[in-house]
Parts: sequence; C-alpha cells; structure tokens
Amino acid sequence: MSYPQGPQQRPPTGNGGNRPGNGNNPFNKQGGNDNGQMPANRPFWQMPVLWLVVLGLLFAVALQLFSMGGPKTIDTKDGFDLLSKGEVTYAEITEDKQVVTLKLKDDFTKTNQSTGKTENMGKNVQFYYVFAQGGQVVQAIDKANPSAGFNSIVPQTSIWSSLLVSMLPLLIIMGVFWFFMSRMQGGSGGLFGMGGKKNSGKLLDGKTPKTKFADVAGEAAAVQEVEEIKDFLKDPSKYKALGARIPRGVLLYGPPGTGKTLLARAIAGEAAVPFYSMAGSDFVEMFVGLGASRVRDLFEEAKKTAPAIIFIDEIDAVGRRRGSGMGGGHDEREQTLNQLLVEMDGFDNDTNLIIIAATNRPDVLDPALLRPGRFDRQVGVEAPDLEGREAILKVHAKGKPFVPNVDLHMVAVRTPGFTGADLANVLNEAALLTARSDAQLIDNRAIDEAIDRVQAGPRRQSKGMALKELRNTAYHEGGHALVAAALHNTDPVTKVTILPRGRALGYTAVMPTEDRYSQSRNELLDQMAYAMGGRAAEEIVFHDPTTGASNDIEKATKIARKMVVEFGFSARLGSIKWADDDDQTTVMDGLQPRKYSDETARIIDDEVLDLVEKAHTEAWNIINENRLVLDELVRQLLVKETLNEKELKEVFKDLRMAPERTVWLSNSNRPDSDIPPVEIPESLKRDAGLQPGE
Repeated sequence: MSYPQGPQQRPPTGNGGNRPGNGNNPFNKQGGNDNGQMPANRPFWQMPVLWLVVLGLLFAVALQLFSMGGPKTIDTKDGFDLLSKGEVTYAEITEDKQVVTLKLKDDFTKTNQSTGKTENMGKNVQFYYVFAQGGQVVQAIDKANPSAGFNSIVPQTSIWSSLLVSMLPLLIIMGVFWFFMSRMQGGSGGLFGMGGKKNSGKLLDGKTPKTKFADVAGEAAAVQEVEEIKDFLKDPSKYKALGARIPRGVLLYGPPGTGKTLLARAIAGEAAVPFYSMAGSDFVEMFVGLGASRVRDLFEEAKKTAPAIIFIDEIDAVGRRRGSGMGGGHDEREQTLNQLLVEMDGFDNDTNLIIIAATNRPDVLDPALLRPGRFDRQVGVEAPDLEGREAILKVHAKGKPFVPNVDLHMVAVRTPGFTGADLANVLNEAALLTARSDAQLIDNRAIDEAIDRVQAGPRRQSKGMALKELRNTAYHEGGHALVAAALHNTDPVTKVTILPRGRALGYTAVMPTEDRYSQSRNELLDQMAYAMGGRAAEEIVFHDPTTGASNDIEKATKIARKMVVEFGFSARLGSIKWADDDDQTTVMDGLQPRKYSDETARIIDDEVLDLVEKAHTEAWNIINENRLVLDELVRQLLVKETLNEKELKEVFKDLRMAPERTVWLSNSNRPDSDIPPVEIPESLKRDAGLQPGE
C-alpha cells in the first residue's frame, strides 16, 4: 500500500503546459505539424492512399464484370454426364489451365441439394479436371462427337511474358518498400530521404516565441542565470567592449515538468530572435549519416537568421557518452554527436548563435559536450520552493473561478516537491472535478481531491471490498500513521484514508512542512520504521500478514541499500560509495564485473537486512506500546473512512513517543564531542519567518 513520503518518493506527472508545441520542427519536410499530420493546404486528391483505394476498387469491379461475362463453372461429374448424354455441340480444352469449355443444346439447370433451389447455368459452361483425368476427358469428347467440333488449346508463352510474370512480385515489393520508406523519411524526394532535392522550407521557419520571463514562475534563480544571454542577443556591444564572450551553449537540467522548455522559449521571446526547436531523437535515424546531415542543415539555416537560438530538447537521446553503445564509434548516434560537437566548436564570437539544450540526465552526457566552449554554462531548473509554488499556482489560476476562501498559499504549503507540471495538473483536476459536479466555483474540497489524485491516483469507486479486508486495511494504514507520529524525526501525518485510490487500498500522507534538500540518518531510519509499520500492525493484530505490504517493503529496502552503498551510513563498510551510478546503460551491463568483492557484497546484504530488521522491530515496539491508540484509530477509520490532521491529533493525544536513538558513530575509535552546535542567529530566524524564541 503506497503512501506519500514527500518529494523524493512521488514521481512528477504531466507537463503542465511547460512544453508547448510550436510546430517549428525544422526537419518536418512534409510541411505538416510536429505530430506528423498532413498539411491542411494539400489537396485530398493528391494523397497516395486515396489513389491506392480507388485502384483497388476499380480492380475489384473489373474482376467482377469479367467473371459475370464468362461461362459458369459446374462440377466435373456434371460435365462428364453432359458429354455422355450428347448434350454438347462444341467442346474446347485449355490444357495449361486444365479446364473444359462446353456449348450446350439447351440451358443446363442444376438443383442445390442443401436448399432445394434450381439454378440456371446457361448454355455455356466449364468444368475443371485433374492431370490424371486428361485421357478420360479426350475419350468422353470423342464419344460425344460434338456437331460444332472440338478444339484443344496449348497456349505458347513468350520469354518476355514469362520474365514479366516472374519479376512482377519483386517489382511490386520494391515499389511498396520505396513508397513507405520515402514516407518515413519525410518525403524528401530521394530513396530513404537521400539523393532527392532538399526541401528546406521548414528550416527557414524559425519563429520568434511570444513567451516572456514573466510566464516562467517559480524559477527566479534560473531566470537570473540566463538573463544575460537575452541582453547579449539584443545588445552585444557592451559585452564585446569589455572583451567578454557570451556562453555559446547553455544546458538546462532538472526533473521532468520543471519548465526547461518554457525557459528556453522565454529567452528567445525576450530577445526577440528566431527559435529553432527540436528533440534529440529527431537527429537519430535508421540510416547512418542522416543525423549528421540534419545537424549541418540546422546550423546552416540558423546562421542565416542569426542572432538566433537553437533549442535541443532531451539531448541525452543523442549526447550520451561515446563508446557506451553496441556499435562502438560507428553507430548513428555517435556520428550525430560528433557532428554536433564539430558544429558547436566552429562558432566565432560574431556568430550570435546560442545553443540551449535540456535534459533530466546530465550525468550521462559526453564530457566533450560539457567542456568550456560548447555548453559553457549549466543551469539547474529544480522543483520550486514554497514561494515558487505559490507563484506558479497564481499563474495557472488565471481564468479559473474560485470561492473566496481558497488560499493558494496553503495549497503551496501542502504540495512540497511538486513541479510546475504537478501544480498545473492539480488546478486542472480541480476544475474538472468542479465541472463534473455541475458547480460554478472551484472550492477547497475540489482542490483537496485534486492533490490526492496527483499524489496517489484517482479514487476507485468499487464497493466490493470485504469487511474483513477493510478492517485489515484500516490496521495497516493505522500502523503507518501511528509509527510516524511516535517517531521524533518524521514529518506530520496529515491524512489517513482506507478509501481505495490508484493501485493502493488506502494510504497515509506524511507531508513535510518545509522544503528540504538533504536528509539526516535518523530521518531515513524513521522513514524505514513507519514504512514497516503497516506490516508490523498486521503481524501483531492478525498474526497473518498479507501481500499489501509489498510496496512498503520495497521502499524500506531501497532506503536501506542507499544508506549502505551510497550514503556511507554503515559502520562496517565505512564512508565509501560502493554503488556505481555511472549509468552508461548497454545491453551488456549484466556481464560487467562488480567494483567490489564477493565478501563486500555479502556484507552489504547483511547490513541492508540488519537495517530493515531494526526498523521492523522499532515499529513493532511502538505499536505494542500504543495498541489501545491503534484500536481507537482503526475504529474511527472504519466509521469515517478518512481522518484529517486535526482529527489525527485528537486520536494521538495520549500517544507514547518512541525512545530517542543512541548516538551513532561511524567508528567507535573516534572520540565523541558533547559540545552543542552553534545557535541560529535571530536575523536568520526573522528572514525565515520564525517568531523570537522558536
């Protein structure tokens, strides 16, 4: 059963309007939009698919007419009967098709045995025979002695017609292959998109965006970092007078949905320069050389309209470290990367061309991309803080009607770790829920439900959960909430519900009250303890745990392994990073040797197990000490189904807190210090909004 644990455990969703389509893909040779749709100004009668359908219909009609005009086919037995009865006036054998055509004195009628209906076949009929019946057919015709005679046709096929028939299937296959490959390559005129006349109409269509820095809310630090690029593009003289060189490339990195694309468009909009936007995957093609050619075309056209901005989204698709693929240094992606490096290195200070790239994986990029002279500056576009979230909410709240008591500041407080895309999704979901209920104003209930939907998924309306399973879920979620409330380094428990939502039967919300950028060892241990709280409650109450704790065990195990192999929180292994996060993923990763011995691997497993077991025991002891509080919490959950922060405080008023943990030393040989830490100055407390004495 899943439960939100703050920004580290909740994946962002959507794009919140931060990636608006601009239709400016410079390699969309068809002249359509970025979604691959056909252009609206192309006449429908020029579409190849339409002509294929028309030709198919004409062929079917012609085949039908041809079959209606010829002789009708009868059974072989009926054909021999007609010959034996002397009903035939003329007979003709076509030997290559093994068919006999008969002309009769009178119409031949046949009765269908299954339906009993009589069918008139006419005076011209035909029947087929197998090769072994050839002599019998000739004898039957000789005995019938047709009055109009008998003819045997042995058609002579020319060598050219035989060659055409044999080559026709191959020609058809090649034609279909050429048609589809030319369509896949954007219809540039040549086979596979090469050799034809280059249609560079879209390359010249680098439009100037209307986005401004005012539209980029919640990223003041990132905007400040890139503002001088706007000044350089608008007036480079003051920089050149001081001998300064503007960064040739800017790398925007950060989690998905934080507004990297929006920021790049805002730079171009503020500078009022053409903006060429494309994705890194647009360069990579099936055939070697096309990606590098596209890079050259893009830079040539951008230089013609300089000053300009080239924006490459998801550059990690083409900019991964060289030598990590199966093709060595000769695959298409590395050829494209080499060309990109050459083009970026060929600038001079008077080019006035800026390259902006965006990625959420800066750690996998090739070092040659990140050196000075290419991507000189790296700007982090992180999830917004409290003030930034409130600013983003105000931007997305424009045009939406709210009731007077909706406080966007409180919404920002309740959404730590949310990106701009998440916040846009929250307000959009609230508007959709309000419209679904036929209301005119968005209220706090709609916003509460929208936050829950973004965090844990939509509520499931199924009423089929058995009462026994509902009680089990209540104890499970109650165990999470109880352990979290009894620990000293956790965030407040803001909500507990047993209503199914997303893939979970219920969830417990433990939300931080302030933005955090690091976590202490005790905070991680607390997270593991209340993750195991649900499993411990099931074992204590029912002595028969369920599979509902699988997600909790997974989270606790991940935290424990990171503490051991990444954070250096193991006294046995010391402050060494055993994990290799150089994620150069290849299909051969499973064959790469570990960077540590088998003995170290065994110790790592022992330490992870020890941490999880200690967290499990800690949760077990807390629940045993507060069993009456847990039972009261479950009783209220079974009645109300959902408890908010105020109701939980009332339930936990008699809660016995867990004992403080002993001081942890990474090495017992190092002497401890009992000197208290430095007090925070009052000026910093005032800046943080704290009252005197807090």
